[in-house]
Amino acid sequence: MGARLKTGLWVRAVLRRIASDGTSAMVLKKGDEDAGSVIVVLIDRNGGTAVLREDGGGWTRAVVSGPMELTDYLDRQKRYDPDLWVVELEVQDVGQPVERTLGSRRLDLEEDC
Repeated sequence: MGARLKTGLWVRAVLRRIASDGTSAMVLKKGDEDAGSVIVVLIDRNGGTAVLREDGGGWTRAVVSGPMELTDYLDRQKRYDPDLWVVELEVQDVGQPVERTLGSRRLDLEEDC
């Protein structure tokens, strides 16, 4: 695995970028500043919910069917990883991809020759 941006720095940058687009974003749980994993909870105005979890250099969607299942999922993840960050974004539609907007914490230091 390559080098990564510090989690706290990355989260603050994403919150700023998302807010500049007029999207509501907040930190629900602050984890380790340097190396915590990140879960992004997507909420839409129609009650839809989706969860994105870091997966190497990208994101994996976890299926949650409602608030109770979301709470259970987050509680399990927090017990498993106490350094975890949880960020919530209010989006127009949770089915729309936001992974490109989030980007990655991975720093690709290798240059093509």
